[in-house]
Amino acid sequence: MTVGASDRVAPINSDKGNAQLEPTRFAGHRPCGSDSLPPSQSAPMIPRYSRPKMVAVWEPQTRFRIWFEIEAYACDALAEIGVIPKAAARTIWEKAGKATFDVARIEAIERETKHDVIAFLTHLAEIVGPEARFIHQGLTSSDVLDTCLAVQLSRAADILIADVDELLAALKRRAFEHKLTPSIGRSHGVHAEPVTFGLKMAQAYAEFDRCRARLVAARKEIATCALSGAMGTFANVDPRVEAYVAEKLGLVPEPISTQVIPRDRHAMFFAILGVVASCIERLATEIRHLQRTEVLEAEEFFAEGQKGSSAMPHKRNPVLSENLTGLARLVRGMVTPALENVALWHERDISHSSVERMIAPDATVTLDFALARLAGVVEALVVYPENMQRNLNRLGGLIHSQRVLLALTRKGVSREDAYAWVQRNAMRVWRGEGDFLALLAGDTDVSRALTETELKEQFDLGYHLKHVDTIFARVFHVLLPAAGEGGRGAAG
Repeated sequence: MTVGASDRVAPINSDKGNAQLEPTRFAGHRPCGSDSLPPSQSAPMIPRYSRPKMVAVWEPQTRFRIWFEIEAYACDALAEIGVIPKAAARTIWEKAGKATFDVARIEAIERETKHDVIAFLTHLAEIVGPEARFIHQGLTSSDVLDTCLAVQLSRAADILIADVDELLAALKRRAFEHKLTPSIGRSHGVHAEPVTFGLKMAQAYAEFDRCRARLVAARKEIATCALSGAMGTFANVDPRVEAYVAEKLGLVPEPISTQVIPRDRHAMFFAILGVVASCIERLATEIRHLQRTEVLEAEEFFAEGQKGSSAMPHKRNPVLSENLTGLARLVRGMVTPALENVALWHERDISHSSVERMIAPDATVTLDFALARLAGVVEALVVYPENMQRNLNRLGGLIHSQRVLLALTRKGVSREDAYAWVQRNAMRVWRGEGDFLALLAGDTDVSRALTETELKEQFDLGYHLKHVDTIFARVFHVLLPAAGEGGRGAAG
């Protein structure tokens, strides 16, 4: 995978590695009389962590285009059922269908009206002329705002799903590349039993495969249209109008709205983004641990000319994974406000509005960037099998302690005695008093139960890899190899 600098992922590709990060620039905030920033300042976008395609979803021109389409399609439906003249509906499309809306003009009107939708409708009337009187017939502002947000979140979800697909492709490639590359598994950060680096990548693949399914569900959850008028009763707009607009925009009608689409849908959407962010952090944290000097089983690609520290020229730091950890925190931080938006006063209030104007662009833009960055990190990750082998041997064979324990029990030794015999020798290895296999062989209790050959058999590294094919078949839905063709890998 090659990630272009124009995508602002900037950090990494397999050829160039880590590009230098851009200076942080904050979009300005200007006070506004309504509950929102002016349309052109709808969210504090930070170019350093933004990619153009997702940013475009939230640009003012995009939003106003969607607003127009909602209104224009509603006019088509109203004309079809005889509420407004068909000629008027055609004129609205002809005069404004290809228009570029004047954002500065809309902002100027909003400074006076203190109402964003009215400001837009006023500007639209300037473009359309007398037929504009038929626009917004029976609708309320939330019909436009909520339906537009549903379209934007649906488009954002499509981008995020594509991002996950890129990440899955990178994870799958690295998983199969290192399917049988032995490494040590750790629990509590301490050596446990052997795994493979491919299994680490396969685990991440399975996790993000679940994330993809969740994002698909989130998109379905959020893609509803409400054009039901004030209080959601359809008193002044026919339900057929809502159905028509929903179909045109790729949405489904909200079964029952008040004056807003129920915010449990949005809470679920952002909660899922938070789960995806946590999965990003989990893999980023794994990479950070693997890059520690004392471990160094894998590390982020370090490009020619890249600098790790302003003070220490030797440094090679996992800055991208650390960055991903921070970005994941930001996305998760937007989940709680979304949950708190569910409870509104009676049929509606606007306590949710200011929250969503911030978290909708910020959460999706940040997660889009993070997923793309993680895909780049995985694609170019430098893996050190020789260091993995060194770490496997670091504890003098202690990683095989369970096998010895089980072998003793199968020879008739009680589990309690077997555990005590194995542990007392293991503790001697921890204290640096010798090699585990040699100490066990010299233990009279152990040697009475197991022959030298039987004892050595318990130290076969390949034994731990015998079901890797089965796991890969489950994760990647591939056929198992024929009997005798795979599974055990290299013995250590």
